[in-house]
Amino acid sequence: MTQYPQFRAAAVQAAPVFLDTAATVDKATRLIAEAAAEGARLIAFPEVFIPGYPYWNWTMTPVDGSPWFERLYRASIDIPGPEVDALRAAAKEAGAYVVIGVNERDPYSMGTLYNSILFIGAAGELLGVHRKLVPTWAEKLTWGHGDGSSLRIYETEIGRLGGLACGENTNTLARFSLLAQGEQVHVAGYIALPVAPKEYDMVEAIKVRGAAHSFEGKVFTVVACAAITPEIVDLVANNDEARQLLQRPHSAFSGIFGPDGGLLTEPLIDEEGIVYADIDLSRSIQPKQMHDIIGHYNRFDVFQLHLNRQPQRALHTTAAPQVPLLGPLPDDPRR
Repeated sequence: MTQYPQFRAAAVQAAPVFLDTAATVDKATRLIAEAAAEGARLIAFPEVFIPGYPYWNWTMTPVDGSPWFERLYRASIDIPGPEVDALRAAAKEAGAYVVIGVNERDPYSMGTLYNSILFIGAAGELLGVHRKLVPTWAEKLTWGHGDGSSLRIYETEIGRLGGLACGENTNTLARFSLLAQGEQVHVAGYIALPVAPKEYDMVEAIKVRGAAHSFEGKVFTVVACAAITPEIVDLVANNDEARQLLQRPHSAFSGIFGPDGGLLTEPLIDEEGIVYADIDLSRSIQPKQMHDIIGHYNRFDVFQLHLNRQPQRALHTTAAPQVPLLGPLPDDPRR
C-alpha cells in the first residue's frame, strides 16, 4: 500500500529586527532551532522577513521614502551570500525544510530589489528562489518583477512543496500553475498590513486566501505572517496619522489549513509566536475524489494555461560565428 508523508509543520509569526540584517538572520536561526525542537520538519517564515518590509511606501511620499529605500537596499542580501549560508546551516542542523522571505539585491543592478522566497532543504541545500511576480500597490516603489522561471514545486521527502508571496496568493493562474505541477504543501508568506484601507481586514483577507487555495487544490497551506512591533512603528511613522495607522490591530494572521479549507489548529493573530500542526498528506485523497482540478474535475480540451519559464534578462548575447581561416586575409580597404 502506498504510504504518504506525515510530518509537523510550523508557521512563524515574528517581526524582524528591522533593517538589521545580521540580527534578523540570528533571530531566524534561533526560531528554526525552536521549531525543530518541537518536531517541525517544515518551518515557514513571513514575506521579506530579512531584513523587513518597506512600510514607508505607505506612510511617506516617494521623495521622503527614497532614503529609506537606500537603507533597505544596503541591508538586503545577495543570493548566494553569507546570510543564505547561515540559514542553510540552521536548516541542516535542524533537519528541517525552511521557507523564508528575503529582500534580494539584483546581481547586476545597484537599484533593483526583489521580494524573494528561499526554499532550503533539510540537508542545507538551496532548493530554489522565487521572486514575487508583481509587487502589490505601493510596493512597486521598492521591488522589481520576477518571472515564470521560479514558478515551480520542489520534490521533497515531506511532499511536493511550493509557495507564493502575499498578494500572489490572489493570482489564480499563479496558484494553478503550482497546483498543476502536483503541489501538495503550499507556503504563503505575508506581512502585517495595518496600513490597508480601513474597510480592509487583513486577517480576514489572509484567511480567505489560505482557505481558498487549500479547498480548491485539496492541499495543505501553511501561512506565515510578519508581526509589527512598536520599534518598527517608531522608525517609520513620520507623523501622528501614520503612527495611528501602523498600530491598527487585526493586521497579522498565521495558521495552517487542511485540504478541506479548514484550520488545523488555532491561528495566531497579531502577536509573535509559532503555530504548529501535524500534516498527513493522505488526507488529500478523498477530497480529490470530489474536486480534482488538476485531474478528473477539469476540461483541458477547453482550458489551457501556458507558463513561460524563460528567465527574463536585460541582455541576450549572440556569439560571433567561427569562420575557418583558409588562407591569408585580404588587405582591408578601410585601412
